[in-house]
Amino acid sequence: MNDKIKVRIDRDECIMCGACQATCPEFFEENPDDYLSQVVAKYRVDDDPGAGEAPADLKDCVQEAAEDCPVQIIHVEE
Repeated sequence: MNDKIKVRIDRDECIMCGACQATCPEFFEENPDDYLSQVVAKYRVDDDPGAGEAPADLKDCVQEAAEDCPVQIIHVEE
């Protein structure tokens, strides 16, 4: 059983509002170069800033961040 939650950010659609970072800073951060949201390095998959795997204890936080995103570009898959 996989206890990790797959998360994908459509970074090219990000409006840089910071909602995901405010809701779940343990998993999301602002990229210092382009100011778009990204997955923190600890949880990235293949060093892709737009793809990550969240541990089960961050599931609610990540899901809430996805729901709070005003442009709905964060996709969560269990």
